[in-house]
Amino acid sequence: MPEHVALYDTTLRDGAQQEGISLSVADKLAALPILDDLGADFIEGGWPGAIPKDTVFFERARSIRMRHARLVAFGATTRPGVAAAEDRQVRALLDSGAQIITLVAKSDVRHVKRALRTSEDEGLRMVRDTVAFLSEEGIDVMVDLEHFFDGLAYDPDYGMSVMMEAALAGAVAVILCDTNGGSLPSQVSQAMRRARAILDDAGCTGVVLGIHAHNDTGCAVANTIAAVEAGARQIQGTVNGYGERTGNANLLTCAANLQLKCGFDVIPEESLAKLESVSRRISELVNIAPFPREPYVGDSAFAHKAGLHASAIRVDPDLYQHIDPATVGNGMRMLVSEMAGKSSIELKAEELGIDLESLPNAAARIAVKVKEREAAGYTYDAADASFELLALNELGRLPRFLRVESWKVMSQEITEVKGEPFAQSEATVKIHTDRRHIRTAEGNGPVNALDRALRHVMTRDYPVCADFELADFKVRILDEERAGTDATIRVLIEMSDGHRSWWTVGIGTDVIEASWEALFEAYWWGLLRSGADSLLIE
Repeated sequence: MPEHVALYDTTLRDGAQQEGISLSVADKLAALPILDDLGADFIEGGWPGAIPKDTVFFERARSIRMRHARLVAFGATTRPGVAAAEDRQVRALLDSGAQIITLVAKSDVRHVKRALRTSEDEGLRMVRDTVAFLSEEGIDVMVDLEHFFDGLAYDPDYGMSVMMEAALAGAVAVILCDTNGGSLPSQVSQAMRRARAILDDAGCTGVVLGIHAHNDTGCAVANTIAAVEAGARQIQGTVNGYGERTGNANLLTCAANLQLKCGFDVIPEESLAKLESVSRRISELVNIAPFPREPYVGDSAFAHKAGLHASAIRVDPDLYQHIDPATVGNGMRMLVSEMAGKSSIELKAEELGIDLESLPNAAARIAVKVKEREAAGYTYDAADASFELLALNELGRLPRFLRVESWKVMSQEITEVKGEPFAQSEATVKIHTDRRHIRTAEGNGPVNALDRALRHVMTRDYPVCADFELADFKVRILDEERAGTDATIRVLIEMSDGHRSWWTVGIGTDVIEASWEALFEAYWWGLLRSGADSLLIE
């Protein structure tokens, strides 16, 4: 049987220290079942007693039943000169109702002297007294040895002494923390082996060693793996690597690497298949867009662009993929660009449900068209919807839902009687379906006005358009030799119907022209995927 490595999630505490993340009690409660789906052994919920909303969280979390995880309260050892039984914050940890408590302890002698302003012996007493007190109360105590690796570089023995005080006082686990994130895998591995040997020599073979890595050198995941290979059997980190500065070790990457590459048992198989879902759901909860290049779970993790790759993938997908994407709940994507050859087009068409097998020359024709249009400034690796429209049009299979007679936009500055001047845009769209339609709409800028006018006029015949919403809008100047407003413009638009989203691309000599093309294609693709019937009368 593979040896188990416990997964300790600190997204709700350490991850919440990232800039731009602020979790309410409701957010944390909503995250618990997601982190439980991850298959985490432990979920660190926060610091009850020190942070009021964390106190409330632990009160409310008692009613939530989890299948895999156990909830952990985080706190500090008692203060200098104070017995643990008399320390209010230690008492607050007990009152939280958590059956597992993780204590942070200073293991760098410089922090003991300068931050705590106490002696080395008193620092050891604080750890010993707090662990023993909580253990006697029936609590499983873990100890985070803060600044452990930096402390070793200054004093190679004090941190080990703190570790031993915790272990001998009854801690079930001691976690070596690379708090400043400055260590490298070789340093972590060497320190972990030494720590394991010291514990074993003292008869503390049952005490679990853990690793808590930060990513300041970009080595948090590598350091975590190195620690496990050197004897650690608990890994701490956060979903998507959230955390202060450059973040914590990404638990999703760590779990996948340790289980799929190193042969350890980390999370259940059904949880492994939910990694992409967990990543995305937590991203939505903290309101931070997912990083597409995240290993294993990112949207680009199994995306292939080069034509050479596509040719090999047609023979065997494993030739250019280190695992089956479905193992972690992800999927393979083909990207179409000027690098695309026949194989890329065929694979992308298959992904989109377009049959090219009965048309032997179609893939080559589409590839030529893509190369021509990309040379003009279009980009299809970022605009799958526009590529599908192009392919269907080249095959003569593209439904025509409407015909555009004309469109125009006017912007002007309006001065209110009792207010500041503001710019207002007005767009007029004339289209034909089974009859001629004209619609004028105002908007906050020309693109917003065009979007409103187009949506209103199309909704009359195609009600599904009422659900379409412009979700993102990106503009890029393409010409290197022609600057500013004289350059060719590329616009990418993301449209959503509340259930899915899609990207389209447009280019033009000005931003409004490019925006119109991308916007019009976005509506066209939405109608195509909705299964709408064409009402156009030529």
